[in-house]
Amino acid sequence: MSKQVYISADYATDSGDRDVVDVLQTWGSDNYHRVDFIDMSQVSSGSVSNDPDCRPCDLKSEFNRQINASSAVIFVVGDKTASRTAGSSCNRNGSTQAASSCTPYKQNTNGKKSCKVQSTVGAGSDNVGSINSYSYLRHEFEQAKKAKKTIIIVYNSLRIESAWLPSYMNGYEGIARPFWKKNAYGNKVGDYDSLKRELGFE
Repeated sequence: MSKQVYISADYATDSGDRDVVDVLQTWGSDNYHRVDFIDMSQVSSGSVSNDPDCRPCDLKSEFNRQINASSAVIFVVGDKTASRTAGSSCNRNGSTQAASSCTPYKQNTNGKKSCKVQSTVGAGSDNVGSINSYSYLRHEFEQAKKAKKTIIIVYNSLRIESAWLPSYMNGYEGIARPFWKKNAYGNKVGDYDSLKRELGFE
């Protein structure tokens, strides 16, 4: 039996947490492990991120759909997670379309563009509204909470790093644990057994 699990992580090439995601993806694709992972950086075919005018609100709406379709969400916390602000450029919430602007996805060098949202509606009881000033990482966390998904938090470390937790994860310190451990040969490996238990396979 497999489970769909959404992965939220910092994918910055210089100081992100891609190494943890790579291990998770290996576990999800080999014949030994039993998890079907959804990677936020490789979302479904036809992703809104392929649209040249993709905005933060478009991506956040897609994150909502992917999280809602998952049984659990893994949040990878590294030493830069708390300071990441990507996705927070929207100022449309509480403002008019004419007075609002944002930076299209992966087009920082082109500057901001006028808001393309003509009118707004409530997000409903099960979703965090996609028009907000949250970072992408915080939006994913707030959506997982609102959708009442199983939340798993792992540090990109061999030890507990409580100081790395963003303020919006306050109250979740007790469930956060190191992703890495040392095996019998002294090599750093992902702690699959702990993750398997958290996902309910044992």
